[in-house]
Amino acid sequence: MLEILYESRIDSLPLLARGKVRDIYAVGEEHLLIVTTDRLSAFDVVLPDPIPGKGAVLTAVANFWFERTRHLVPNHLADMPLATVLPDAQERAQVEGRAIVVRKLEALPVEAIVRGYLIGSGWKDYQASGAVCGIRLPAGLQLAEQLPEPIYTPSTKAEVGGHDENVDFSHTEALLGATIAAQVRDISLKLYREAAAYALQRGIIIADTKFEFGLDNSGGLVLIDEVLTPDSSRFWPQAEYRVGVSPPSFDKQFVRDYLETLDWDKTPPGPSLPDRIIRQTAEKYREALQRLTDFSG
Repeated sequence: MLEILYESRIDSLPLLARGKVRDIYAVGEEHLLIVTTDRLSAFDVVLPDPIPGKGAVLTAVANFWFERTRHLVPNHLADMPLATVLPDAQERAQVEGRAIVVRKLEALPVEAIVRGYLIGSGWKDYQASGAVCGIRLPAGLQLAEQLPEPIYTPSTKAEVGGHDENVDFSHTEALLGATIAAQVRDISLKLYREAAAYALQRGIIIADTKFEFGLDNSGGLVLIDEVLTPDSSRFWPQAEYRVGVSPPSFDKQFVRDYLETLDWDKTPPGPSLPDRIIRQTAEKYREALQRLTDFSG
């Protein structure tokens, strides 16, 4: 039976924040301990039911991608063992496998979203306007169709309980400055292209994903938060993919699809999930990890 962690409790470190999924603690002045819990958010609302093992899966997937993409962009992982940060064995056991130690960086106020396929809000936008987030696309594209080229469609980052807002590239230039905005866009597209090509070899289509970045002390761009996980991406099984049909997924889109069947206005509190949805969601997350990394534990 997998241990479930809905909310961490580490008394030896100052708690800085509880996000939708992650609990963040201060480690001195220059580092953070980030604990990925089993909480699940959908439509920017944290649901009351955890997904067993989800935090450990997300941590393993993100660490895999951090290592695989470090030649493209530095990331926030610190070379500091968990035992150094949490010497107490009981505290450490609570978060083992789901906690990382990272450098404390200035986070940029933008979510860097890359779309390779026409789905979700992008599909709705395209149906209404023939464009996605202001980017004009060819006429006649179908649901779930691969785009001619991946597109960069940033959004602003919402607080817990708020909703992210799609913005155009010029808005990010105003927020970040032209140079940093262009770097974020270009590296996001590079990360997506390389990751999508790798995942396809493992039978997974990465339909879209979001990245987050920070700046180090010298103003250099650093990849932070999570990367290419089932929480931050749409993963589709290549074998079941067909244009014109919303594919099954290895990610929380499965939960979103269930929630769309309910009479819920997508504001807190979120509805409880049936045991069947919880179990199947946990299985989908774990299968994504196994396919991408050959993890069999």
